[in-house]
Amino acid sequence: MFEFFFKYPTAIFSKGQFVLLSGWPHWLLYVLMAAAAAALAWLIHRRMAQAAAGMKGWHAAAIWALESLLAVLLLLVVWQPAIVIAELKPQQNIIAVLVDDSRSMSLADNGTTREQQAVKALNSGVLDQLQKKFQTRIYRVDNQLTRVSSLDSLQNATAPATRLGATLKDFADETSGLPIGAVVLMSDGADNTGGIDASTIAALRSREIPVDTVGFGPEQVPNDVEINDVTVAPRIMQNSRLSAAVTFHQNGFSGRKATLAVHDGDKLLASREITLASDGTVQTEALPFNAGAAGVKSLRFSIDPLPGETNTENNAVTRELDVTQGKRKILYVEGEPRWEYKFIRRAEDDDPNVQLVSMLRTTENKIYRQGITSPDELADGFPSTADVLFQYQAIIIGSIEAGYFTPAQQELMREFVDRRGGGMLFLGGRSSLAAGIWQGSAVADLLPVVLPTSKDTFRRDPAIPILTQAGADSMVTRLDDDPQKNAERWKKLPYMMDYQDAGTTKPGAAVLLQMRADGRTLPLLITENYGRGRTAVMATGGSWRWQMLMPLGDTSYFTFWQQLLRWLIQDTPGQVVASVPNPMLYDDGHIQISADVRDKTYTPATDAQVQAQIMGPNGFTATVDMQPAPNSPGIFQADFTADQPGSYIANVTAQRAGQELGSDSVPFERLDGVAENFHTGQNRALLEELASQTGGKYWTPSDLAKLPAEIPYSAAGITMRDTKELWDMPIIFFLVILLRFSEWFLRRKWGIV
Repeated sequence: MFEFFFKYPTAIFSKGQFVLLSGWPHWLLYVLMAAAAAALAWLIHRRMAQAAAGMKGWHAAAIWALESLLAVLLLLVVWQPAIVIAELKPQQNIIAVLVDDSRSMSLADNGTTREQQAVKALNSGVLDQLQKKFQTRIYRVDNQLTRVSSLDSLQNATAPATRLGATLKDFADETSGLPIGAVVLMSDGADNTGGIDASTIAALRSREIPVDTVGFGPEQVPNDVEINDVTVAPRIMQNSRLSAAVTFHQNGFSGRKATLAVHDGDKLLASREITLASDGTVQTEALPFNAGAAGVKSLRFSIDPLPGETNTENNAVTRELDVTQGKRKILYVEGEPRWEYKFIRRAEDDDPNVQLVSMLRTTENKIYRQGITSPDELADGFPSTADVLFQYQAIIIGSIEAGYFTPAQQELMREFVDRRGGGMLFLGGRSSLAAGIWQGSAVADLLPVVLPTSKDTFRRDPAIPILTQAGADSMVTRLDDDPQKNAERWKKLPYMMDYQDAGTTKPGAAVLLQMRADGRTLPLLITENYGRGRTAVMATGGSWRWQMLMPLGDTSYFTFWQQLLRWLIQDTPGQVVASVPNPMLYDDGHIQISADVRDKTYTPATDAQVQAQIMGPNGFTATVDMQPAPNSPGIFQADFTADQPGSYIANVTAQRAGQELGSDSVPFERLDGVAENFHTGQNRALLEELASQTGGKYWTPSDLAKLPAEIPYSAAGITMRDTKELWDMPIIFFLVILLRFSEWFLRRKWGIV
C-alpha cells in the first residue's frame, strides 16, 4: 500500500536525501509560497467584506488553509522534488545471510522449529531474488562464524551457545576487503554473552554495513518458569547465614504456588513456598540459608517444575560460594563497666569465628583487657599505628568520649574504615555519639548519621524497638527465616532501658530498626557503606534486657548480636583480595583473574610479585604470573582459559622483597551446553537495536518477502548514486483532488459560493 501511494519502498525515504531538481533558486520557491498564501488571505478577506450575509472568521481560515496548501503543493511540484540515494551495483556486491544455528533455534513453535522457519522463509523466493541481483554468502552463526555452501549445510540447530556480538565482529574482520552490501541476520536474538558491544557496532558502522534482522520465536514463551539470575555473596564465613536474591519470570502459571530451593549437591540447604506473580512479571524472592562448613561449594538454586512446563532446564542455576574459616578479630573499646558490655561479650563467646578483643576503662587511668592473644596486645592502650590497628577487622566504640582518643588515633580510625575496609560500630551511652562530642571528631564523616549539636541526647527511659522494611530484608535483623514470624519476634522483644537521639540519617544510609520513646520515633540501628568499609550506629546501651527478660532458651539477643558483628567483619578485606568478573563461565572458558594487593598499612603494593595457581578438574594445575593493571595501582590481572568443563579455584599469592604479603582464593566454574536453555523467547529488543544502530531494519518472517526490494539501498560496498523523482507520485495527485474537493465541500456546506 505504501508503494502504491509513494511509488518507492520506505527505505528510499528513510535512507535517501531530499533535493529539488529545478534550476530555479530555492529562495524563490519560499517567496512564492509566502506570496501565494498572502494573496489568498487578501482575496478571502475582500470576499468576507463583500459578502451580504458575512462569512465567519474560522470558515475563512479553513478555506484559506486549504487553498494555501494546494498552492504550496503545486509550487513544490514545479521545483521537481526528488530523492538522491546510494544504491548497490548489481552483481558487484555481496549480501551475507547469517542463520542462527544454536540450540534455541531447534525449539518448535506451532510444530516447526525456528531454524526450519528461517530456511523456509529464505527458500520462499527471498534467497532467489537476492541471488539474481547480488552475490550471496551463507553463514552459520552459533558460538563461532562458519561459512556454508547452502542452507542444507546447517547443523539442525545443535550448537550449545550463541555469540552474536563475537560472530558479527569476526564477520566484519574476515570480510574487511570484500564489498559487503548488507547483512541479513536470521535469529531469535538469544545471545549468551550479554548483548552486542559498542566495538562490534562501531566496526559495522565504520563500513556503513546495514544489518537487517529477522526475528523468530515468540517473545513470551508459554507455560514456562525461568530463573533470570541469582545474586548471592561470593564468599562468607563458615556457619553464617546469608540470603540469596532469586530473580525469575513465568508465563502461564500466574497465581500458582511453587517451591524455591537451594541445594549443596544432594543436600537441601533451604526451601520456601512462593506465589508466582502475573505473566511476564520479573519477580525477586529472598532465600535465606546457612553456609555450613568451610569449603568451596557449588550451590544449585531451583524452582521445582510445574505440571505442563514446556522447558524445565531453565528452572535451575548454579552459583559458586567460598565458605571461609578462621577467627576474625574485633576491637571493642568501652568507657565504663555496664550490662551491655557484659552481654555482648557473652553473645560472642559462642561464636567460634569471632574473637572479641576488648579494652574496658575501669578507672580514669586503668584499662581491663579481655580476649587478647598475647600479654603485649593493647598493653599501651588503643593502637597508634596503622600496622597494629589494621590487624583487626572491626572496631566497636562504646560509651566513651571522643577526647579519649588523640587526633592521630581518630584519623587512624577513619583510615581503618576508608582505606583498610574495616567495619565500625558506635553504641549508645552516656558518653557516646553527641554526648561524647563525637560530632567534632575526625570520624564524624564515617557515621551514618549527622549527630545533634546538643550533648543532652542520652535518656534512661524505656524505648520499644520497631523493625523497618529495610530491616525485614536484612540478614542482620533476621531472627526467623519466615518474614511474618520474624516481624512477630521483634514485636515480642522487651523494651530497652535507655536510648539515645542519634540525629539525622544521612542519604544512602539504611535504618534497620527504629524505636518508640517519649512519644517520638527515632532511628535505632543505622548502617552505611563508607569507602572500602562499613559503619553502623546502635543508639542504645540497653538491648541486654532482650536476653534478661525473654523466656529461657530464647536466642533473639544472641542471634541479633552475632549477626550484627558478623556483618561488621564479613566483607573486611585482607591484604590480597582475588576476584573474577563472573564465576560462572558458559561454553567459553576465558576469564580474567584480578587481585587487589596491599601492604600492612593497606597502601597499594605496586611493586609486588603476584602469581595465581589454578587447580581444575581431572588433576589440572597451572601457574599464571599476574601483571599490574594500567592506571590502577595495586591491581594485578591475568587472563586464563578453562578448556575443560568443571570447577576451578585460583589461589593468588603476593610477595614483595621475598616476604609474603598475603594470599586469597577465588572459585569459578565452566558449564557447557547450559546457556541455550535460558532466554528461549525471542529477544526482539536486541534485534531491533542492532538493526537501528547499523541502519538496517527489523523484519518479521511474514514481511520478509519485501526485503529484496529494500536491501539494495545501502551505502556499503560498491554503490552508485540514483535520483528518484517524486513529482509524479500518486499521493500528490490524490492530495490535489482531496484539497480541491474539501474546499468545494466546505463551501457548499457553509453556503459560500
